[in-house]
Amino acid sequence: MALQVSFSFTSHSPCQQNHTPKLFSPKTFSSTSLPKASFSNQKQNPESINDSQKETLIVSLGSSKRRKLNLSVLALLINGSLPNLSNNSIFAQELELARYTDSKEGFTLLTPSSYVKVDKAGATVLFEEVNKGSNNIGVVVTPVRLASLGEFGSPQFVADKLIQAEKKKESTKDAEVISVAERSGHGGLQVYEFEYKVDSTRGGMKRIFSAAFVSSKKLYLLNIAHSDKPESPLDTDTRTTLEEVIHSFDAAAMT
Repeated sequence: MALQVSFSFTSHSPCQQNHTPKLFSPKTFSSTSLPKASFSNQKQNPESINDSQKETLIVSLGSSKRRKLNLSVLALLINGSLPNLSNNSIFAQELELARYTDSKEGFTLLTPSSYVKVDKAGATVLFEEVNKGSNNIGVVVTPVRLASLGEFGSPQFVADKLIQAEKKKESTKDAEVISVAERSGHGGLQVYEFEYKVDSTRGGMKRIFSAAFVSSKKLYLLNIAHSDKPESPLDTDTRTTLEEVIHSFDAAAMT
């Protein structure tokens, strides 16, 4: 999956995002305690890989084709608006989460029950909200020469590269980083998480949540795109659910 964007970028220090939003715990699951992301704001220019490898990785994380899945620029280098529903049963169904695991590629994550799996070129797997395909959750798995994301750079360094890639897209009108974080995944795996918003000529304002990790010389990228327009902004419950999805993205335990 991948990414694409042009806008005046206002940097928000990850340190300002010093709290992790409370996660929604779906009643239909016995949920596992998900690791909280710790924000990082240090930048670095790693020297363990050459410029060509970095460029390849950035393109892999942000290719415009993959972003077309609305799995935005994070290809290593991710929102949506849920209307105020008076019917509690419908609301609960929207927020229900189910575990999806790809044993072949080696990753797992939670997905909302209101999303359906669809086939899309360039995506390892893609889920779209019914009748709202622009709200989607996608994963792209790509071979890399890295052993971990740390070899490529710090979370902030990667976020900067993602935003640069977004700004180069003709369809991007504006983009802004909201938060940058890092957490530990399965077996101490290094996982980076990003949140940013993009105003595009293709679909208007969107909130993007992304997560990435490297395992077994493969880059795993999760991108969540959801509408976040002024007239129908991302609400708290939907945001909480999408955050649980991003925090659930991890390497699948080997059996």
